[in-house]
Amino acid sequence: MSTKVSESTGYVPNLQMSAFGYVMAVAIALLLLPALPVIAVVWLLWRAFVAEDPPESSYERWRTETANRERDREPNSPNGA
Repeated sequence: MSTKVSESTGYVPNLQMSAFGYVMAVAIALLLLPALPVIAVVWLLWRAFVAEDPPESSYERWRTETANRERDREPNSPNGA
């Protein structure tokens, strides 16, 4: 029994498999085309009733946290800290 691994031939384009992939992608897109209006309505309803507010920007959070830290460091802060 031989344990030798054959040399790699490198990257070789396979036109037949590329063509098959493109044909399958077009076929799937055509099959899903009738479902597009249903998907759009579901998405709009989800955005209207289920989706949460977008998260605030990291700058806004940083500014708020920095102000809270500076307030807590003050010796005569109203928090008693």
